[in-house]
Amino acid sequence: MRFGLIYHHQLPRPWAEDSEERLFNESLDQIELADNLGLDYAWATEHHFLEEYSHSSAPEVFLAAAAARTKNIRLAHGIVSLPAAVNHPARVAERLATLDLISGGRVEFGTGEGSSQLEVGAFGVNRETKKEQWKESLEVIVRMMTEEPFTGHEGQWVNMPPRNVLPKPKQKPHPPLWVACSARKTIEMAARNGLGALSFSFITPEEAKEWVDSYYSLINSDECVPIGETVNPNFAVVFPFMVHPDEEVALDRGIDGAHFFSYALMHYYIFGEHKPGISDVWKDFIETRAARGLVRNPVLPDDDELQTPEAKLMMEQISSLRRGIGTPEQIRDLIRRYKAVGVDQVIFSVQIGNAKHEHIMESLQLFADEIMPEFVEGREDREREKAERLALPIKEALARKERVSVDVSDYIITPELAAGGEPPASA
Repeated sequence: MRFGLIYHHQLPRPWAEDSEERLFNESLDQIELADNLGLDYAWATEHHFLEEYSHSSAPEVFLAAAAARTKNIRLAHGIVSLPAAVNHPARVAERLATLDLISGGRVEFGTGEGSSQLEVGAFGVNRETKKEQWKESLEVIVRMMTEEPFTGHEGQWVNMPPRNVLPKPKQKPHPPLWVACSARKTIEMAARNGLGALSFSFITPEEAKEWVDSYYSLINSDECVPIGETVNPNFAVVFPFMVHPDEEVALDRGIDGAHFFSYALMHYYIFGEHKPGISDVWKDFIETRAARGLVRNPVLPDDDELQTPEAKLMMEQISSLRRGIGTPEQIRDLIRRYKAVGVDQVIFSVQIGNAKHEHIMESLQLFADEIMPEFVEGREDREREKAERLALPIKEALARKERVSVDVSDYIITPELAAGGEPPASA
């Protein structure tokens, strides 16, 4: 079992002039402590324009700052939005490689297609085709990181002539690849493409077992045809986190943040009517939370109309928000259950809602002192056994990957050509 932190950089209103500055610096302090304590990953999301829910619009800058303050922790994009109108493949490849070099080879490349219309629509991305755009961009980025020179691409969403994309990453053939997943269908897609699965649904260990079994079954099957030049067989789960010896104190410190995370997500993706620069999501949350069950002890009303599968599922999801908030004994038991069903990494969402910096720091220290040692002991042996078990399936999967060799040795860029246009790019 590996452990990570994920940063959305939530910032509920009201805001002071230095709120964002303090937010980023406190997050960096937390990652520096996590590195010293031996946690394994620091993940940073990418979102745009989602006020209060996520001020993490430049994760590559944030992770570079984290690289300068840490020595061992993995620096993970969770995720880079890959439609080319948001992030051109060449710029993604360049930034990844630079971060990988300055960090000593610690980058993890989580990918995604972008989320709400509020975000992707601002960049002119069609939601109906964003999954296709994600896949084409990822394939091109892998080639840019591994081909010398990149032989060019003419596609539906990306067109670029031959260039030697520089620098190249320290990790060979490239940093580990992941994809954001929120449903079993996406988990299975991750496995078929040889990608690590970043499960952002707050699933129980029992639900995770079904997803993990399906994921590894496909990794071991002839359906696995990697997008990358290697396979990253890893399954990660995310949940809100706060730990304290007294459960009630843990809830006092963490449950509002977990509930706001859920509410803000619903605001932007389900029911919200957002006015940029005007809407106050935190105020709306405080005023309407009870009606949505986002309270300390939610109870499903007795009304027959609310005793539906959908209503019960909503209550289960709300209840799941508090799963990672509790005492060391409760968190230890939870992680044991995830470990038992084959989850490879647990990622803690710590900086959510109005959670206080000092409480997050105390939680991380308590976790490292009282919980983490059990799961670190013998970990390298278990991971070596897993690598040996998957060596043949991965070798066979890579053999199924189609590769097209393109000779661009006679491709010449003259000053006139550079100034006046390009010949057609190679396929």
